Amino acid sequence: MRITLLGSGNVATHLGKAFKQAGHEIVEIWSRTPANAKTLAIELSTRYCGEMSLLSPNAEIYIISVSDDSIREVSAKFPFRDKILIHTAGTSELNIPGLSGVFYPVQTFSKQSPVDFSNIPIAVEGINPEVSGKLLELAGTISTKVSEISSQQRKTLHLAAVFACNFSNHLYAIADKILQSDGLEFEMIRPLIMETAKKIQTHSARSVQTGPAIRNDQITLRKHLEFLENNPALRDLYERLSQSIINFD
Repeated sequence: MRITLLGSGNVATHLGKAFKQAGHEIVEIWSRTPANAKTLAIELSTRYCGEMSLLSPNAEIYIISVSDDSIREVSAKFPFRDKILIHTAGTSELNIPGLSGVFYPVQTFSKQSPVDFSNIPIAVEGINPEVSGKLLELAGTISTKVSEISSQQRKTLHLAAVFACNFSNHLYAIADKILQSDGLEFEMIRPLIMETAKKIQTHSARSVQTGPAIRNDQITLRKHLEFLENNPALRDLYERLSQSIINFD
């Protein structure tokens, strides 16, 4: 397929590479920052532009990969009304004027980290069966885990992803800070993190929960809370998370 990427950030970068590797033609890269569009265009051996009005009409699918807050603005400025225009966001609506569908890869992306799309779930949604079929076909060329879901299901999926990915990563950062406060290295808990991630590949997260809260080990819980006495915000977070584990049904 002939694809134009509207955006030059993490998602656009990885999608562009995956599409090109799968044999699709990247027609053009657009970005509000022309220098960024140029950088990605060079990497993908294609053209770039910084003016929406100058976009080539030769693509079949135009993919908006910008911040959620900017999707409506980009859609409003899109110059073609007879083209398939989609976005890649987890929570943004499909009913934004001009949009035809959603192509949502359930993954966290960083430009510096290579990504194998073959195992990344991709959730698609189209405004009609024709668009849905086109998006399912496109997704199937880069991933083996493709599904068509509703906007409500996509919001649910995105919320779960925030809990599983963004919140857990923030807790890693907190753990790192706690270790640094006593001259310890984050390396000491990397194997622990990896083992937990390994377990949930084949078991439910609840069934492999460990730690003082699941055991209702009040002595250890009190010791940890005492340790955090001088950090009320972190103490409150620890207490709330521990209670959530205890109460979880």
